[in-house]
Amino acid sequence: MTMMKTLLNDLLNLFFPRLCLLCQTPLVKGEEHICLHCSNNLPYTHFTDLKTNAACRLFEGKVPFVAATALLRFEHGGYGQKLIHSLKYHGNKELGYQLGRRAAIACQKAGLFDTVDVLLPVPLHPERLKQRGYNQSEWIARGIQSVTGIPVDTTSVSRIKKTESQTRKQVYERQKNVENIFRLNDSEALKNRHALLVDDVITTGSTFLACAASIQAVPGIRISFLGITIA
Repeated sequence: MTMMKTLLNDLLNLFFPRLCLLCQTPLVKGEEHICLHCSNNLPYTHFTDLKTNAACRLFEGKVPFVAATALLRFEHGGYGQKLIHSLKYHGNKELGYQLGRRAAIACQKAGLFDTVDVLLPVPLHPERLKQRGYNQSEWIARGIQSVTGIPVDTTSVSRIKKTESQTRKQVYERQKNVENIFRLNDSEALKNRHALLVDDVITTGSTFLACAASIQAVPGIRISFLGITIA
């Protein structure tokens, strides 16, 4: 039975080869979504090698936090943007899982997850979740979980306001757009825990800050931030 499945997969790849999302060359066995060449040329931030970084500076003085990091740089027309667009707008939720795994491996070496108790993917509004069919941040968190074993919490915080797209908004407009959009549903589940907020893109940090504000009053809570990309 296993041999038959392998044969069928080989035939499918022969006539309908899986292509790298970035360079469109056929993927070989062991490659997922991105070929080895493109993987080696991704715009990694290397934030885990630094004592402080651009993500940290976005949140400093605005909210108490333990750590903040991002895996890739988001540049218009670059690899980071192409991956995020595929994840968010082309139904490629499995890519989020793989990017989460990459982020987990990079951060695990730096000890970022040593004290994290729970992963909190930034919630989508129910209407947007229904429209998209999945929360890309949850798939990223599931990828992190597959490497670290840290549980994912998708119920303690919810998004109660549907906001306009942040893409074309300036810093102040972004902050106003996300005010009071999240609600804490279960304070007890997060009490005395270190929560890692997970999202796909960090731009001004306004969405992360709004999510953090909804849980900041939980007794003993500690907060960290992880984005797959940073603009």
